[in-house]
Amino acid sequence: MILVLLLASMGIIYRLTTRMPSFMLSCSSELFHRKSAAQDRRHYLLVDLVSNKGQVQINYRYFDYEGNLAGTLSMKGTVDRVDTENQIYDISVTTKKEFLASHNSKVPQHLAYSSYVSSLNLNKKGLHLLSLQVIERDEAKDYAVVLFQPSNTVCGCRLVH
Repeated sequence: MILVLLLASMGIIYRLTTRMPSFMLSCSSELFHRKSAAQDRRHYLLVDLVSNKGQVQINYRYFDYEGNLAGTLSMKGTVDRVDTENQIYDISVTTKKEFLASHNSKVPQHLAYSSYVSSLNLNKKGLHLLSLQVIERDEAKDYAVVLFQPSNTVCGCRLVH
């Protein structure tokens, strides 16, 4: 009986992971922080996201307007749920790596927030939940506008095939 349950569970997991969509996004967004000094107000964010059979790799890279790297945040996890009607992808992040550029004394607020929230969740629960919602999509131009949560960031993304 236990063997039957184990085999059934493995079959369900296999079907779920093989039905998960594979996709790649290359995204960018201009970041503003209104409360800081003028020289630290503007950064831009590049996000690369690769999903293959339910496994996800997300790389956030932050730059100042001179093109200097301010820091990176890399996360790995799994796609837990896809709501095709609303174009929402729920992701569970299980590992994270960070890098802060030593020359940059001002950490972009988005990086500080994303680092703090993900560390808090990973340390308390062992996972950090993310959600991506495609707000607008143009398949002909390989372009999408995507909302990343919980950071509340909207990015323009190139759909990579």
